[in-house]
Amino acid sequence: MSKPSRKKREVPQSTLARNDISSETSLLSVDRQWSGEGPAPKTRTSQYFLAGMVSVITFLVYLPSLQNEFLVWDDVYYVTDNPMIRSMNLDLIRSAFLKFHASNWHPLTWISHALDYAIWGLNPVGHHLTNVILHAFNTAMVVMVATRLLALYRPTVRKDAVPWLRERGILITGCITGLLFGLHPVHVESVAWVAERKDLLCALFFLMSIFAYLKYVSGNGHTPTNDTARAVRFGGFYFLSLGCFALALLSKPMAVSLPFVLLIIDWYPSNRIHSMRSFLAVFIEKLPFILLSLASSVLTVSAQKDAMEIMTTVPIQSRVLVAAHSLLAYLLNMFLPLNLSPFYAYPDRISLLSLKYFSSVIFVIGISAFGILTARKNRILFSAWCYYVITLMPVLGIIQVGSQSMADRYTYLPSIGPFLLIGLLAARVAAKSAVSKKGTFSAGVMGFAACVVFITIGYLAVGQMRLWENDFTLWSHAIAKGGSEKVDFVYRNRAQAFSYRRQFAMAVTDYTAAINLNPRSYEAFLNRGMAYSEMGHFDRAIADFDEAIALHPRYYEAYNNKGMVYGKVASFDRAIEQFSKAIEINSNQPRPYANRGLAYYLIGENDQALKDFDKAIDLDRNYAEAYGSRGNMFLQTGNRELALSDFQKACDLGDKEGCRVLQTLMRR
Repeated sequence: MSKPSRKKREVPQSTLARNDISSETSLLSVDRQWSGEGPAPKTRTSQYFLAGMVSVITFLVYLPSLQNEFLVWDDVYYVTDNPMIRSMNLDLIRSAFLKFHASNWHPLTWISHALDYAIWGLNPVGHHLTNVILHAFNTAMVVMVATRLLALYRPTVRKDAVPWLRERGILITGCITGLLFGLHPVHVESVAWVAERKDLLCALFFLMSIFAYLKYVSGNGHTPTNDTARAVRFGGFYFLSLGCFALALLSKPMAVSLPFVLLIIDWYPSNRIHSMRSFLAVFIEKLPFILLSLASSVLTVSAQKDAMEIMTTVPIQSRVLVAAHSLLAYLLNMFLPLNLSPFYAYPDRISLLSLKYFSSVIFVIGISAFGILTARKNRILFSAWCYYVITLMPVLGIIQVGSQSMADRYTYLPSIGPFLLIGLLAARVAAKSAVSKKGTFSAGVMGFAACVVFITIGYLAVGQMRLWENDFTLWSHAIAKGGSEKVDFVYRNRAQAFSYRRQFAMAVTDYTAAINLNPRSYEAFLNRGMAYSEMGHFDRAIADFDEAIALHPRYYEAYNNKGMVYGKVASFDRAIEQFSKAIEINSNQPRPYANRGLAYYLIGENDQALKDFDKAIDLDRNYAEAYGSRGNMFLQTGNRELALSDFQKACDLGDKEGCRVLQTLMRR
């Protein structure tokens, strides 16, 4: 007798089917049913349950962040000292959409903060709770988008199909991707920092736009054999996707990369691009998205022209090297999140000859080349890599805003690509172990390993949240970490926290440390001068302002603050001279006008004072101090009704002195 063939020992298809939830749920049938063609499959229910479960886990892990305080770092501009959000009315809508605040244009973010203020006031618990809820929703959307994407693989048609990725594999991949996204400590900065509400809102609508687009693609019935040029037809889900994209841009301009992400999806996994004709068709389909991206980019450049540093002293090749290193560093932080920092200083020495930058360039070129060479047989890696690079492109520093080289918050959306690959790998390993002789044991080992990983990253995330508890825990940690790069920025930030709490002696110590690290830091001189002024050391304050002006001759804030010191010593003519110089440099800033108006009022030139107060209020309708100063002038000149109106407005905007004077006048 002949020996039986080894092929008979292979695991039959029925065994594979039993290891899945349903042998009949192929990816093609799942995709067809999710597109609305037939009854809802088990996969849809499982998908929603999984998304909800992962979302709840994420919410519970992030609850410790509710104990955190507001930070002086941007939270004062966004919430605590932001009069714009104090009332929900047409002025808020007008200011949010028509004016730039804190060097940004993101009206939906301002409206979100205003809603929180209307509900919670200045209780940080409520503002943090909103962030945690948004992050939990985003985590659910990541699961939904991941599982939806996997339904487009079409294994029965494509040669590069993944036959092991049935319903069970889809759910495993979605679960792993969602948990990594939700629990990873690299995302703590986006959640535990109230000012980063814009990250969370942008990501929510970004993911909703992708999800709606995937529904639109599925609804068009595209298959790899379709003539996509003829199959393109707009529908409800297309316009829903476009609308969500607009909301994402209104939350944060980083969403400008979405049109190119949709083109990646068109190429793979939806296979809508298979010829030049089909590419032109889907590109034309993206034109409304691209136009919105261009409009948002123009507004962003206009809003950030003061904060934007084009790095004219740093050649473009150096900025490219830093960008390449950031691509590698972000991945390292995702795989080994042990060296996270609230601030990564821009390097002083940048050279291709250094191992740090040379290895980064080789890595970026190598993985790109590998993805291109293997794209015919395996598009997954290259698609994920393209998504990662494209979503990071707006913040890689080719055009630099600020003095940081990278930031953990920038990985909030880009991290989905690497996390999805990890989820796919886990599903592949799970499928292989399920059909092995030791399937149960292997599944147990895998489950235990997954639990260890997620408990570990959850523990690290909670530890990272504690660092963000307040300014002192955050910046003291950053100072303790030190590093090879300058850390004057972190000293300046901790000093600002001391100043905000009126601990001016401690602030001066930290500003001095920042100046010792970077003697050309005009911001440190300016802020130390302000601290000296509050302490009554006016000569030292003037000296620091002069140093700031010497380093940055068109630094209008230094002239403005110098004028304020002269005002404190009743040298009003010299104060007016300094305020006028500040206005000459930047005529769009309301504060120098208000300060000069006050100086004119104090020397009895009321007509000129009124002009300056009116100009300041015209530039900023929410400038509480300007209303208060003008109210005082009206009161002293006998215009009680006008004074009452101004004090009422100042009080509505949160000015305590305005409220006190208003109450006094009302009792008379």
